[in-house]
Amino acid sequence: MRMAAQPSELRSETYVKPKSIFPRRWYAHLILLIAVVIIGFPLFYAILVATQTNMEVIRYQFFPGTGLRENWNFMINQLGLGRFMLNSLFISVTVAIGKVLFSLLAGLGLVYFRYPGKWLIFGFIILTLMTPTDVLAIALFRLVNAFHWADTYAALTVPFFASATSVFLFRQHFKSIPPELSEAAQLDGANPFQFLFKVLIPLSWSTIGAIVVIMFLDTWNQYLWPLLIIRSQEQQVVQVGIAKALVEIQNDQAYGPLMMGAVLASLPPLIVFLLLQKQFMKGFALTRDK
Repeated sequence: MRMAAQPSELRSETYVKPKSIFPRRWYAHLILLIAVVIIGFPLFYAILVATQTNMEVIRYQFFPGTGLRENWNFMINQLGLGRFMLNSLFISVTVAIGKVLFSLLAGLGLVYFRYPGKWLIFGFIILTLMTPTDVLAIALFRLVNAFHWADTYAALTVPFFASATSVFLFRQHFKSIPPELSEAAQLDGANPFQFLFKVLIPLSWSTIGAIVVIMFLDTWNQYLWPLLIIRSQEQQVVQVGIAKALVEIQNDQAYGPLMMGAVLASLPPLIVFLLLQKQFMKGFALTRDK
């Protein structure tokens, strides 16, 4: 008489479907791969052109060329792009730090203080978000000249310490923090600045990181305002410097130096984003959840 099969034998005879070498949603991965290639190819080609001479560029050579040192010397030594990049780095870091500090104070005042007209002030701040900065260029130019700040770093930094975007983000973030923390700090005898630096800022590093990245990129890419207010080349920024290079090499059609300048100018924002990528993504995730 045949004995009944044991449960273990039944489990061993169960058919297991072999795993496919392709993911279930392979078409989604294929679309993403195509998008990455389309987006990344211009950057890849720009890096190649930055290493090539004029003749190599005309031949559409898809491998590194022999003009890397020549293009580097022209942009860094002859044109002074290194000086322009240092100016832009100093201005961008200063503006980013200033915007964060002033926006933190404004967010503190809009959330944790009671005074008449608070909603009117916040509404005016939101209204300034709809006004492009370029529209205010003439009025800002006259104001800066009245303070005798023209052709100085102060003209490129101080007018941009106020940021409606940063104030709005900090205000929304502070509104999400439990009010019991403020009440506990008051019971402990903490003043508003102690509450800001010991409680709010440690809870806001993700938002601060996101705002620093945004404001650094925005200041780094400024072109119109530095072109209007700065006259000396020693204090000029990198975007105006690249435009100057375009004018100087336009007759020679030297694409290699121009691409070298564009690649070098894109490195500091890329480094800042990579360093603060974690805080940047967390900051926007917090903003989305609110």
